[in-house]
Amino acid sequence: MTQPFQLPDFYTPYPARLNPHLEQAREHSRLWARERGMLEGSGVWEQRDLDAHDYALLCAYTHPDCSAEMLNLVTDWYVWVFFFDDHFLDMFKRPQDREGGKAHLDRLPAFMPLDDGAGIPEPLNPVEAGLKDLWLRTVPDRSPQWRARFAESTEHLLNESLWELSNINAHRIANPVEYIEMRRKVGGAPWSAGLIEHAAGAEVPAAVAGARPLLVLRDAFSDAVHLRNDLFSYQREVEEEGELSNGVLVLETFLGCTTQEAAEAVNDMLTSRLQQFEHTTLTELAPLFAEHGLRPDECAAVLAYVKGLQDWQSGGHEWHLRSSRYMNEGATGVTGSGALFGLSGPGTSAVLPGGVRTTARAERGRARRHAHRPYERIGPLTLPDFVMPFRTTLSPHLETARRHVVEWSRAMGLLEPQPGVPASYIWDEHKLRAFDFPLCSAGIHPDASAEQLNLTSDWLTWGTYADDYFPAVFGRGRDLAGARVCAERLNALMPVADTPPPPPANALERSLADLWRRTAGPLDETGRTAFRTTVSDMVGSWLWELDNQAFHRVPDPVDYIEMRRKTFGSDLTMSLARLGHGNLVPPEIYRSGPMRSLENAAADYACLMNDVFSYQKEIEFEGEVHNGILVVQNFFDCDRDTALRIVDDLMKGRMRQFQHVAEHELPVLYDDFDLSDETREILAGYVRELEHWLAGILIWHQDCHRYDEDELRRPVGGGGRIPVGPLGLGTSAARLFAGGRTVALPVG
Repeated sequence: MTQPFQLPDFYTPYPARLNPHLEQAREHSRLWARERGMLEGSGVWEQRDLDAHDYALLCAYTHPDCSAEMLNLVTDWYVWVFFFDDHFLDMFKRPQDREGGKAHLDRLPAFMPLDDGAGIPEPLNPVEAGLKDLWLRTVPDRSPQWRARFAESTEHLLNESLWELSNINAHRIANPVEYIEMRRKVGGAPWSAGLIEHAAGAEVPAAVAGARPLLVLRDAFSDAVHLRNDLFSYQREVEEEGELSNGVLVLETFLGCTTQEAAEAVNDMLTSRLQQFEHTTLTELAPLFAEHGLRPDECAAVLAYVKGLQDWQSGGHEWHLRSSRYMNEGATGVTGSGALFGLSGPGTSAVLPGGVRTTARAERGRARRHAHRPYERIGPLTLPDFVMPFRTTLSPHLETARRHVVEWSRAMGLLEPQPGVPASYIWDEHKLRAFDFPLCSAGIHPDASAEQLNLTSDWLTWGTYADDYFPAVFGRGRDLAGARVCAERLNALMPVADTPPPPPANALERSLADLWRRTAGPLDETGRTAFRTTVSDMVGSWLWELDNQAFHRVPDPVDYIEMRRKTFGSDLTMSLARLGHGNLVPPEIYRSGPMRSLENAAADYACLMNDVFSYQKEIEFEGEVHNGILVVQNFFDCDRDTALRIVDDLMKGRMRQFQHVAEHELPVLYDDFDLSDETREILAGYVRELEHWLAGILIWHQDCHRYDEDELRRPVGGGGRIPVGPLGLGTSAARLFAGGRTVALPVG
């Protein structure tokens, strides 16, 4: 069969090595699969299928240093997971039997008990028999924290197969952001990352397992594994099996391009994720170790885990080149030629010592990420026609909230310079009125009481002030240490228990302390913890922005989208709506895939909308690297109008996804959890609140003056107009002076 596209030149930065115990693992896996009923008689595989797929070769490449016994165990896990996938395809996907698929999946967590003494039911099929045997052979050597993480990733891997089945039923192709998120769960690479910890005997310390650098390493690893698999499996999945969950098909549909062009774009994304992995390893791990005071053996465990992730990347690539499961004709050798820095044409590549291979295209992308010219004079964008199917009204308490915000901000000290803090005079009363945060609050919470509207307005005011404060006070002088101290103090001002917080030292701290007292007071400890997390995540995301500014690095697209939700404060403002739900909604509903999908789709639409409105402000006036249009320009190496069209299409895709989830996926979720009518009505109200949230944010952007050029040129305190910032590389740290006073331009 003719291949639908030519495989692109791959960036393979880590050398592949082969475990010497390969043949033993092959023999063992055949015997193990037969004993579990996975071969002849299963209706799914025969031995020739298992031999042709050669999962022992996959594991020997991806785990080159483990013992023979460990390689046997790891190989058995992969035999099981691929058998599960093919079994689920035959039994449930092809006949489109969602009910039967759900019943099959609901039994499997019982075969992964977290406690040693818990009983395990008798298996009824090869999938259950394999999982029972593997769990009992694996968990005795692992901590409770690892068991919980691995069980969760395994359940995600299994349960999200229902998402694929639902999309087949709906004949629906996901948008790119939705696809990346769901592929991590369906594709199983986070599950593979857990096995890497086990095989390497390098369990990640619990203190840092949930920290951003480790999550980014896991997710970048996962995305690269899945995108590579999509390239090799396109022919089998899309053309032969009718699958809709493939990254090449997703981009082919979204971009309206040829299959070959989509394959090249997927490979560019794969390269970007690998380079994100490298950047995080080299720049974020050492500060993380110091911040948490990890012991040398704990640091070594994390680095061994990172090495394991690298081994998996290179080994997985080698296996795809050789397995009969995939389209790999003509891909076994180096297809490009030329020196890395000598040629610049498509396909130019270089092979470096030790089998490490890069391409000119990959290196151009890496260089382009650090080559953005700040303060370029671009002028205003022509705004697209924003798709907004929802409507909202404005709270009758709007004018009261407007007066309140000015009085509150003045009382907190937000409208004056902070003593001893250079560049801290970022707002005056004129700018605060021009920004008009109560207008946003009145749209997103039209039914709020006067007190509730004041509180929401104050949170929006504080969040935007702090977002402006961090780059103004810490960014221009590259005071990353000072920013981290500030973030730690802000977290300390939000105690979950009844311990007294430290006394506020400035307006930023004083206003947060006031907001925390007014918001957290009525909440129980669980509610306080959840709400505190949303604020803490937002503050931490501003540190991420400062780090990127210091490296003058335009973010990787996936990293940008996921962090933008936090920098925008999406979870914080959404959680204000959830505070009134009390304990009537089970917490697992908010953690479920459909609910997170709904909230993320709404957040991305709002964040990208903000990027469109703020493009001139951030690029021309502030020398920013954090803007969705710029990220798309940089990734696709295209002009701003093309990037705007892509961003607009992505916004429309996220809006369609929001509506799809609300209409089709949430009712199924409610049935799965057998929710009461009262709880369903609360959640229906929450969906309406998110619709108001989206409509209100658009109204605010259209009617406030935060992004007007005249307002951008007006200095704090009045006076003459501020000229556009300095131009050229190396000028982003320059300070702007007006009337003998340092003036910091707001960001975000």
